[in-house]
Amino acid sequence: MPADHILTYALAMRGGVEAALGRMLPGWLNRGRRVTLILGDEDGQFQGGVPLGVETVTLGHQRYGGLCSALPAMIARARPDIVFCPGNHYTAMAAWTRLRLAAACPPIVAKMSNAVDRGDQAAMIAWGQRRWLAGHRLFLDALVAMTPATAREAQGATGLSVAVIPNPPTLLDPAAPPRAMPPGRRILGVGRLEPQKRWDRLITAMTHLPEDIGLTILGEGSLRPALCAQIEILGLSHRVSLPGHSAHAPAAMAAAQVVALSSDYEGVPGVLREALAVGTPVVATDSSPAVHEIVSDRSLGTIVPREDLGALVAALRHWLDPLALRPEPVPQPGLDSAERYLALFDSIVAARARRALGEAGPLEPALVG
Repeated sequence: MPADHILTYALAMRGGVEAALGRMLPGWLNRGRRVTLILGDEDGQFQGGVPLGVETVTLGHQRYGGLCSALPAMIARARPDIVFCPGNHYTAMAAWTRLRLAAACPPIVAKMSNAVDRGDQAAMIAWGQRRWLAGHRLFLDALVAMTPATAREAQGATGLSVAVIPNPPTLLDPAAPPRAMPPGRRILGVGRLEPQKRWDRLITAMTHLPEDIGLTILGEGSLRPALCAQIEILGLSHRVSLPGHSAHAPAAMAAAQVVALSSDYEGVPGVLREALAVGTPVVATDSSPAVHEIVSDRSLGTIVPREDLGALVAALRHWLDPLALRPEPVPQPGLDSAERYLALFDSIVAARARRALGEAGPLEPALVG
């Protein structure tokens, strides 16, 4: 029994989780599945990536609480075969939906989009986060992680069987215009201007690098005023630019000397895969176990401790050296991700149907390699 109708949701099509969701949707549609997408707001830079054929329902300028409260009734009306929760940020909505709909709730599959242990949390908050993750087995039917290391962490934290399925890759559009990068040696950052990304670290590192080195950060977010103020105070306005979101980030990565990620925490940072796919080395903080899986060799880049500014500066200096060898492009995984998700969805729907007929015990979805 296949999962013919898949329902998923997001606050808006902005951010890495939502971008990955947008890349998944065509694969489900192309394999004959009906897809419903519920959005709190249609204002997102990745909205244009939602393919025709997806039944999109937009609530209109709804924040987290508004979408969370509306979701159970909308799922009850749509009656999907399965619900896909696209990231950690949205699992509270899944829990509320399960509580409200009880036995009438469709199976829910969630993706683990962030590391279990976040680098920005105090001890008590981290303890609470662990308790919350341990409760996920009460409302999720299955959990997906994007790499084996994150799957092991997720399974230990939740007690759920965890399937390993990478995100669909970001493909470089050959028709995309090359990103005009400012002249000289250039560091590129790509990501939301939000606290998690800790762009302030990268900006501070610029004060320890030669004057001919510049920094461009592609992205948008709530910290733009604070980051602009930091740039101004440090006298870096002539070297650091924040041009906003770009639809052609891979082209910009190909033009950069190095791509840097300075986050406190990540799940499986797609920006690192995207940079290596175009042969650009990376410098990244030790923000998740997946970073070591992606930057698996010193020829690809350098991983530094989160709070070690000296190590960050030294790594950037190394890769900005004109004699540093760029890595060979590393193909991204995930070309078959849509099929692998559908196989998992179908197995869960079929198992629930068997249980309804009294033919099977409790659901234990098989791991997907």
